[in-house]
Amino acid sequence: MEKKTFILRVYRGVPSKQYWEEYELELKPFLNITSALMAVQQNPINRKNEKVTPIAWEQGCLEEVCGSCSMLVNGRPRQGCTALVDQLLQASGSNTIALAPMTKFPLIKDLVIDRSSMFENLKKVRAWIDADDSFDRGFGPKIKQEVQEQMYVLSTCMTCGCCTEACPQVNANSKFIGPAPISQVRLFNAHPVGKLNAPERLRPLMQEGGISDCGNAQNCAAVCPKKIPLTESIALIGRQVVKQALKDMVSLPDAE
Repeated sequence: MEKKTFILRVYRGVPSKQYWEEYELELKPFLNITSALMAVQQNPINRKNEKVTPIAWEQGCLEEVCGSCSMLVNGRPRQGCTALVDQLLQASGSNTIALAPMTKFPLIKDLVIDRSSMFENLKKVRAWIDADDSFDRGFGPKIKQEVQEQMYVLSTCMTCGCCTEACPQVNANSKFIGPAPISQVRLFNAHPVGKLNAPERLRPLMQEGGISDCGNAQNCAAVCPKKIPLTESIALIGRQVVKQALKDMVSLPDAE
């Protein structure tokens, strides 16, 4: 019985020197993109029958939790570990799958990008809960069940960068912070302890690159692997930012 194959077309290389390279691989049941890349790694022979350097890409949990294997799969940002080859071929009606690095982050090599900007933006909005002296202070207030459920969905963000990649407002001419940090502000402001630092999270969103730079394209929610209601978070935090701005204006000291 003749084995079925497919073509894996990868846009690889380093900054200012990228090129397409194709590999012919055996089509196996339940094969995902990560497994396909591992097959190339084990036998790095391209369609020209040339031995090449293995493809560089990132992987971690292999279950869509760490966000490290983000890439463009047939032009759409997603995780390689949950992208099944047979489904991709069926959806495209083609025998070829194209992989490329995401474009909104600095390229390192092949499919590896530098997502440091996302983590820096999380620092800007203080995306954490202060735990100093929490043991001495004892248990905090209880969180209602419905609030817990909302917070859980928001907490599944893995900083994969898909929402940033899909957002047209994130580009070389914009300083927009992106959807993910805004949604994390919503998460930590909903926490009873996190509320104490809510103003410190909201004020950075008043600055250049903040929430007013969102163009409401809603691409972010469409590509989020975790189905996080990002546009809902942006709308809610937008209202919180306005309220905080008004509070700050009222509390300003009189000019001398």
